[in-house]
Amino acid sequence: MVEAVDESVNAAGEKDGRRWLTPGVAGIGSASFLADVGHEVPTALLPSLLTSSLSASAAALGVIEGVSDGLAGAARLAGGALADDPGRRRKVAVGGYTITAALGALIGAATSVWQVALLRAGAWTARGLRVPARNALLADVVPASAYGRAYGFERAMDNFGAIFGPLLALGLVALVGVKWATGLSVIPGVLAALAIVYAIRRAPRAEQRERQPIRLRLRPVLRGRLGRLLAGIAAFEVGNVAATLLILRATEQLTPAHGTEAATRLALVLYIGYNIAATIASIPAGRLADRLGTRGPVLVLTAGVVLFALAYAGFAASTASLVLLAVPFVLAGVGIGAVETAEHAAVAVLAPVDARGSAFGVLATVQALGNVAASAISGVLWTAVSPTAAFGYLVGWMLLALVGLLATARR
Repeated sequence: MVEAVDESVNAAGEKDGRRWLTPGVAGIGSASFLADVGHEVPTALLPSLLTSSLSASAAALGVIEGVSDGLAGAARLAGGALADDPGRRRKVAVGGYTITAALGALIGAATSVWQVALLRAGAWTARGLRVPARNALLADVVPASAYGRAYGFERAMDNFGAIFGPLLALGLVALVGVKWATGLSVIPGVLAALAIVYAIRRAPRAEQRERQPIRLRLRPVLRGRLGRLLAGIAAFEVGNVAATLLILRATEQLTPAHGTEAATRLALVLYIGYNIAATIASIPAGRLADRLGTRGPVLVLTAGVVLFALAYAGFAASTASLVLLAVPFVLAGVGIGAVETAEHAAVAVLAPVDARGSAFGVLATVQALGNVAASAISGVLWTAVSPTAAFGYLVGWMLLALVGLLATARR
């Protein structure tokens, strides 16, 4: 699979005389696709497994997911400290993908709620640990002039996995049931670990360094241009609400005209469109970032924030039209494809090489904590005031992020 991807896509990337889709980049992109398929299957089936098979409540599901997400966020900081060392980051990447696959699949064999909770928390902790290592490893295997395209390819493959994974879950449930479907998710997860091993074997030899104590290097990350960039990213992430709230907004607005069941299906179709838009937009966004030079990633990130502001303004409006609802979903999908690609490329460009792991760890933690804050506060505003107030609040954060990013780009 990795070789096929390398041959089919790289021709377009060689038009400017630079080979950007190296075997290492193709391996990491394939790992992102396979890993996302692997963990989307148990994620999609977890509610059914808990409530139907183990007779758990919705509250139990919420606690398990909340604790797991919190541990994943904390693990990203720890993973950043581990990933500063080139040799250590390779071990963390392989171990993270392998452990996530094994623990996620074992959820299918769980016989009690506490077992599910431990396995889910362990899988999400390993997933958080590997994120900075993967992103730093990607910067190792591609020239700096092609960071945008490399991270765009990785994001496109990850988003494609988010589309394919739930569809695979539906097919597996129809064939073998929920428990076996969850167990079989180990296969794409293990293939993801093998893809990372493939990428590492084709990466430049890790620089031999004197082994340093494991510590998060915050000072070189938070000062200068990188610090200003992270401040703008933080403003964006505090307004980057979970996609589930977008689905809820569409469902509520479509229900009066279509009924609850039809509205739910239509909202899921719109969400699939969101993921497709993100997948398609990622590589062109990365290519544009590379062509615009050193400020390219920040400019593409700024454009993505503008698209989010327009999307949230669309969600704030009341409409029962499926077409009008599709517009903000597509805008948000293109926006997230551009933003995620540009965030990673910008950090790779600006971070000191010996603190690159810490930089990606801080970025991943800002993303996780910002998303939690955005979803929590928006949910309160939604309930206490109105959905329009919630999305108006999010537009405000997009405008604040826009000011910060424009200032960073000028400097």
